[in-house]
Amino acid sequence: MDNHFFHLVKYSPWPLLIALNLINSVTSITKFILTSSSLMSVFFVLISVLIMIQWWRDVMRESLYEGSRSLKINYIIGSGMIFFIISEVCLFVSFFWMYFYYSLSPDMETGSIWPPFKMTRMSFMDIPLLNTMILLMSGFFITWAHYSLTMNSFKNSSINLMMSILLGMYFLVIQGYEYMNSSISFNDSVFGNSFFILTGFHGLHVMIGLIFLIVMMSQLIEKKFSLMNLSGLEYSIWYWHFVDIVWLCLYLTVYWWGM
Repeated sequence: MDNHFFHLVKYSPWPLLIALNLINSVTSITKFILTSSSLMSVFFVLISVLIMIQWWRDVMRESLYEGSRSLKINYIIGSGMIFFIISEVCLFVSFFWMYFYYSLSPDMETGSIWPPFKMTRMSFMDIPLLNTMILLMSGFFITWAHYSLTMNSFKNSSINLMMSILLGMYFLVIQGYEYMNSSISFNDSVFGNSFFILTGFHGLHVMIGLIFLIVMMSQLIEKKFSLMNLSGLEYSIWYWHFVDIVWLCLYLTVYWWGM
């Protein structure tokens, strides 16, 4: 029996594999930007998803079947999730900083105006507003799912969580439609760079959040949650609300103010 409250993690290949795969993913995304070849990007994204599934499987196995989670460990994991979200906030702050730097002091190459000269403006009342409503509704449903679960209503919780997942997928479909029908490209000066970096990284985080929610949905269907064990679902809700807030900031700055 251990004489401490901490769980000593077993040897695992997943941290090393996900680190190597992320390096390859960055390389493949760079190739996609330069050559429009998406085969490598799709391949490494799928590999990342498979590694995440295996890693989460081990984490849930430690929690549910091996009894490796005490209150202190759950508190530490929750603190780690908070610091992870803070690091993500810093990432997007750097992107917004870049956007404001170039938009508030446009150089001669952009015609000294923002958006650049002869750049087609996108209406903030069309697809961007629709996507905003979709994400807000998704955040509402996932909060309702958590409330239903605290009331021991597994059926309502499953329905609301499924609605949140479907709305998140619909958001990505609409975002892809906007990309395909946009007159702006990544190579259209710093305006196109900043637009696709901000919206693209947000879309990537939506994909990660959806994977998180789908894993939680599988756990909910198998009834592996209880009033004393809602940590995983709560972490996914924190992350999803973070994605919502980032999109609101992006909508107000890039689509409404920036256009």
